Amino acid sequence: MHTAMTRVISLSDDAYGRLKAAKKEGESFSDVVNKIASTTKRDIMDSWGKWTGGREELDRIEKMIYDDRRKFKLRTVKF
Repeated sequence: MHTAMTRVISLSDDAYGRLKAAKKEGESFSDVVNKIASTTKRDIMDSWGKWTGGREELDRIEKMIYDDRRKFKLRTVKF
């Protein structure tokens, strides 16, 4: 149970519907807001060491990225 102070906030019907849809049984709206808020401020370093694929797959993805970069053409804009 939460012992924090209660706050009144205003939400659009759409925002409330989304929040309610994200709420699982047994969760409070505070739990849902905390879960959503904590996932939006992740540090990129949290991903370090998480790759579970093989080296061949990583090499293939890297090649695709570099191939796409080579296809990209810069345009000159005159003002």
